[in-house]
Amino acid sequence: TENLHYEAELVVAIGMGGRNITPEDALSHVWGYGVGNDLTRRDVQAVAKKMGRPWDMAKGFDGAAVIGPLRPVSQVGHPDKGQIALWVNGEIRQDADLAEQIWPVPDIISYLSGLIELRPGDLIMTGTPEGVGELTPGDLCEVEIAGLGRISTQIVASRD
Repeated sequence: TENLHYEAELVVAIGMGGRNITPEDALSHVWGYGVGNDLTRRDVQAVAKKMGRPWDMAKGFDGAAVIGPLRPVSQVGHPDKGQIALWVNGEIRQDADLAEQIWPVPDIISYLSGLIELRPGDLIMTGTPEGVGELTPGDLCEVEIAGLGRISTQIVASRD
């Protein structure tokens, strides 16, 4: 890719599956949470959009979803507030609060379970705060969510 972007995201791990889950019942289906970096190939995405094609391969490629250790709800609760931040080479690029998410976790689970059956082990990335941007080979990208930890990704050139 010629245009790789970072996206700091909260990751939700489903513990109990289901369909048509109500927002009120959604959190009972969550096993735990983790820290994620949803890497995106913007150049691939732009071409696919222009051609009216799906842009799955802009998101779904080898190494695309960097996810840290998953922490059970019994240890971390249901994080709905707290800092979510991303640094590139030590410079902060994204800095927000989970409370600012457009879609709360229960609404995301409810919506998705109306489209597909959620199963134990499914992982949901919940969206990124403002400030997404480009990464280049050699960059060190770090994502941290309060109470969940930090992940680091060293960006390397494609072997293709």
